[in-house]
Amino acid sequence: MPLTKLFTPISRTLAWRGLPASRRPLSSSNDLAAKQMPPRPTIDESEITGTYLKGSGPGGQKINKTSSAVQLIHLPTNTVVKSQATRSRSQNRKIALQILAEKVELLQKGDESRAAIVAETKRKRKASMTKKSKRKYRALEEKKRREKEEAEISREGEEEGRGEEADELPRR
Repeated sequence: MPLTKLFTPISRTLAWRGLPASRRPLSSSNDLAAKQMPPRPTIDESEITGTYLKGSGPGGQKINKTSSAVQLIHLPTNTVVKSQATRSRSQNRKIALQILAEKVELLQKGDESRAAIVAETKRKRKASMTKKSKRKYRALEEKKRREKEEAEISREGEEEGRGEEADELPRR
């Protein structure tokens, strides 16, 4: 089998990009998202001082001997962040920078910051799931109650029917 048949031509895949997501055959794009998230916050490196500290906590002797934990200070706001998520200095610095950027943005923008919007979205999603769960179980309880009432009504009907039949039967 030739290799050209294994791969779809680029021109054919690009043809679908002009159509809205609702008209594409199978789409994994996020075109239908209601609201785009704000961009991730960044901090200028000149506003930060950082030091490497010895780690602490679980992880044994190695984590306690090496200076892989990072402490960053944002000078204008005097915000301090410490990260010891991994044993790598560079990864810990990257994580600390992300946390520091989010904290500074939260201080500056308040409710309009990315962290606040993400938290609000999670809160709404959780409330929606709780509401859906309550509605589901309420419907199940209602169904059980109705079935129980119907069973009682049918039993009462059978008992009344038996009483009339008993009168009609000849006695020996």
